[in-house]
Amino acid sequence: MVSRVIPVDAFDIVIFGATGDLARRKILPALYRRLVAGQIPAESRIIGAARTEQTQKQFQASVAKALDEFAPESKGQPKIVTLFLSMLDYYPINTDDTKAWKRLATAVKTNANPIRAFYLSVAPSLFGPLAKGLADSGLADESSRIIIEKPLGHDLPSAKALNAELRAYFDESQIYRIDHYLGKETVQNLVALRFANALFEPVWNARHIDHVQIAVSEDIGVGGRGGYYDTSGAMRDMVQNHLMQLLCLTAMEPPSRFEPDAVRDEKLKVIRSLGPVDPADVVRGQYAAAGGQKSFLEDVENPDSRTESFLAMRVSIENWRWAGTPFYLRTGKKLKKRVSEIAIFFKDPPHSIFPDETVRDNNALIIKLQPEERITLYTTVKEPGPGGMRLIQVPLDMTFSDLHDEETVNVDAYERLILDVIRGNQTLFMRGDEVEAAWAWIDPIEERWRTKNDRPKQYDPGSSGPEDALMLMHRDGRRWRDLGA
Repeated sequence: MVSRVIPVDAFDIVIFGATGDLARRKILPALYRRLVAGQIPAESRIIGAARTEQTQKQFQASVAKALDEFAPESKGQPKIVTLFLSMLDYYPINTDDTKAWKRLATAVKTNANPIRAFYLSVAPSLFGPLAKGLADSGLADESSRIIIEKPLGHDLPSAKALNAELRAYFDESQIYRIDHYLGKETVQNLVALRFANALFEPVWNARHIDHVQIAVSEDIGVGGRGGYYDTSGAMRDMVQNHLMQLLCLTAMEPPSRFEPDAVRDEKLKVIRSLGPVDPADVVRGQYAAAGGQKSFLEDVENPDSRTESFLAMRVSIENWRWAGTPFYLRTGKKLKKRVSEIAIFFKDPPHSIFPDETVRDNNALIIKLQPEERITLYTTVKEPGPGGMRLIQVPLDMTFSDLHDEETVNVDAYERLILDVIRGNQTLFMRGDEVEAAWAWIDPIEERWRTKNDRPKQYDPGSSGPEDALMLMHRDGRRWRDLGA
């Protein structure tokens, strides 16, 4: 199956922090690949802006190196690389340098394209000053779009302050808060799976679903992000955004239409329906040292750190659809395998006609986001052959690489999300009230941890987390899905 390529209109995008790691690894390669795919018109302009003093040619040379490293296929596409580099420009800028803002404004407004976007690939402390600079220089008009990355605050007051700063210069309809998980093919397919198939929606509720597991595990430690991670932890770094968004898409009611605010209204309702979390339903952990590898405490260079590198929790959604069905969230560093997935476990039939000795597992729908993207439905069937009725689980597997051409399957989330910004489609972006509602739910949990000041439980690198996390499930008569499965 070959996907349709739908080009966008010509646009100008200014990338603040264009010399940074995110721009080199993700943003610029994403734009390059969409040019290769024929979705970006050659008249579009990509303008880098950062504190680094360099010329346009120097910036183009550094981007060429970034493409060699992070878009290696570009080595066999010299003509397209040359075209892409010709679309690049660069302007050094500091937030308080009015002359630099004037030079940038003149460049952007000269031969301007009708669509204008500003990507703030910078520290959150610069979001407000850059938004003000864009407004003061006349670059922010009612047709402009501004893109920001997490962290979107570190608690409710800081999230409200950040939203207020941005809304002082941009309307909410112009603000695109990126969560790259929402750009993954399988995440978007979750919406199609639920609302475009009569098979699933009638059983997508507490009457038929026993429980849901959402896991985002990594097999690496905090690495060079120790300073940041020690002030955030798994709750702020992963649960507040990535896992929360996956939870919302899994649990939300059908929107009236597949339109940005209709979808985001339903996601907001889920967050506001989250019940308070019992302390006994939360397990925090820190990875230990092993095999010559540093412990979490060594990686963050804080031997007294109370920050969690692992988190498992039981969450309830207090509404009609999900009353009585628990959602289990799990995320952590240096675990058994790099995995992101949503696992829907269905209840057993109300009466079994088969002998008691017959072993039968729950039907389950596994929506895997990484390392590969696939959807698998586990169903119970008779094992082939004579000898009586023996039941086994069989996977009905939908692997995207089997259904689509390789280029379509391998589209990076940033490629989809950046083009959605250009199209003006906010469906896959977080709204300000979503962010604030998530922090309003998380802050009491964080405050309780600060008051209690307990050390997180130790766990071995390469494991599935602390033993206490296993007990969290065992006491409910359930078990975690194997991260290596």
